[in-house]
This record gives sequence, C-alpha cells and structure tokens, in this order.
Amino acid sequence: MTGTPNAADAGTIDVGGDLTVNRLGYGAMRITGSGVWGDPPDREQAKAALRKAVELGVNFIDTADSYGPEVSENLIAETLHPYADDLVIATKGGFVRPGPNKWVPDGRPEHLREALEGSLRRLQVDQIDLYQFHTVDPKVPFEESVGAIAQLKDQGKIRHVGLSNVTDEQIRAAERIVPVVSVQNRYNVTDRKSETIVDLAEQDDLTFLPWAPIQDADDVDVIVSAARDYGVFPRQIVLAWLLHRSPNILPIPGSGSPGHVEENVAAASIKLDQGVVAAITDAY
Repeated sequence: MTGTPNAADAGTIDVGGDLTVNRLGYGAMRITGSGVWGDPPDREQAKAALRKAVELGVNFIDTADSYGPEVSENLIAETLHPYADDLVIATKGGFVRPGPNKWVPDGRPEHLREALEGSLRRLQVDQIDLYQFHTVDPKVPFEESVGAIAQLKDQGKIRHVGLSNVTDEQIRAAERIVPVVSVQNRYNVTDRKSETIVDLAEQDDLTFLPWAPIQDADDVDVIVSAARDYGVFPRQIVLAWLLHRSPNILPIPGSGSPGHVEENVAAASIKLDQGVVAAITDAY
C-alpha cells in the first residue's frame, strides 16, 4: 500500500441500481458512548472520524436511530450537513433502547413511522436514501412491519428499502411487499451463519452489508500470519477478505478514531493472494 488511502480503491457498487458508492463504507455505531449509549467520550474526535472517512473517499455511511439513541444521526448531521452530492446515508429503525447495551425490538407500524420521521429530522433530509428494518419483532407480524415501511416509501420519504438481521425466507417475504435492495446481517471470518444470505445477495444483486466485519480478527492464526506477511493489521486483512468474498459485499467498519478510520480505508487497496484467501475461507 502506497500513498493516501482511498475508499475508491475498493471499486464501486450500485445500491438499488442508482446510488453508486465506493465499496468500503463507514459504520457510525461507534461514535456513541459505552454500550452504544449517550454521547461519545470525545465528541470532537468522533466528528473528526466522520470527516476523515469522507475525506478518504467514503461515500456510504450506515447508522441507526438506536445508536445513542439518536446520538449518531445527530453527529452525522452536525458534522457533514450540508451533504456532498455523492454521499449516501443509510439508517435503520426497529429497536428501542431502555439503557446501555439493551436492545428491544419494536416493529409496530406506528413505531416505525415515528422512527422514520425522527431520522428525517435529525439527519436534516427530506428522504432517507436507504432505510433498513433493523430487526424482526417476534411480537409483530413481519408483513405488518415491512408494509409500514413500504407505505413510507410510497410517500416518498424513503428512496430504497433494506433489511437487517433476517433469514432467506424473510427476505423473500419482504420482496413480495416492497422492492428490497440490501441486507445487513452479522458476517465475518469466524461467523458465517449468513453465508447463504451472501450468496442470495449476489444472485439477486442485493447489497450485503456485513455488521461486526472485523470481529475476532486478532484471534485467528491464519489472519495474524497474513497480516505479518503483508505488513498490515489483522483487521485490514479481514476487510480485504470480505471485499474478495463477493462483489456484492459492502463492508462498513466503524471507529470513533480518525487514525483507525484511515487504517480501515487502507484495506481497500490490499490485494490478497488466492492462497491467503483460501486459507482464511477454510479457517471456519
């Protein structure tokens, strides 16, 4: 890797067919306090991390109303508004937060409508580029939750609809109600439970947004060894592996540190040997 890192080195992806972004994004969960609750320890550093991401070519930012709650969305608008023409901001609704590290699903249509209006207000936009149903609520019929989001799309408040933390069957059920352009599930080297979802995304040309993309990177011998050989950090190796795994994967690593943001973006230019890719793939 030489020169200044740039997310464009990862190539581009079309989200929904009409939003072209660089294929290394930024997840804005970590610009909050401990337990994803309240303000970050250093607001100015968090804002600097956001500015660094955009400076380095990141033009896809993923957030949620529940991050903080509300803190992440507010910080994004405070730091980056008015937004660059090519900046896509995706947000999510479907959780309520009674306290630090506490996440309670709420897929009631009335809650989703209220959550969407709050996100519009905090992000200071008239339309959400990509609005994702954050999680399935076992107390609410899935079709009712998705139907409420479809209505908001019909009203012009949502450009594209995505899903998060879903199964293959739920994706198909949602697609019968509204066009779905993305799926955000947990996926990384050590957690492949969404392997079939990645394949489905590639088959149906959906964008797959892996959350917790660099989890356990320091604990896998083959990753640590590859990082040593390439002269980079383990988290950079796993981001490069994700980029190789499928052209439909858009990694969204997050950090509240400008330095870590730069290191994450630098992974866009790492070209792994096929043998390394195979070794990491076969590790789990």
